[in-house]
Amino acid sequence: MKNTWFKTSFFAQGVLNLTPKESFELCKEGAIIVDVRESYMNNFKMFHVDKVLYLPYSELENSYRDLPVDQPLIFADAVGLRSRESVLFMNTHGYENAANMAGGIVDWERDNLPVTTDVTSRLSGSCMCQLKPREGRRE
Repeated sequence: MKNTWFKTSFFAQGVLNLTPKESFELCKEGAIIVDVRESYMNNFKMFHVDKVLYLPYSELENSYRDLPVDQPLIFADAVGLRSRESVLFMNTHGYENAANMAGGIVDWERDNLPVTTDVTSRLSGSCMCQLKPREGRRE
């Protein structure tokens, strides 16, 4: 199957990458975001598009066969690292419909693309990857 979905993209180290804006436009045309953040990290800020599948990176190897092969899949995480590894994994298993969202939800939000925020779900810590402010600051 020839990949005809991703007309605006760039290759880096063997992985097809999309910007968040390109990803958002493709979502309007039916692409699916596959959010590979672990569940405890994806319930604070979520991509607000019609089709999002939540498949933590730790479960990808056991569940990748459940993903559609006839629709474009845009793998995303916090900043684009595990999603890149996910695309490499999918490519080695014959999926030609997979691309990485470079910059993840961090760049998605920076580009003012729609997110859903659940303020009741918070992690402690100040890591940018967690996308959550630190709870209870100690002086």
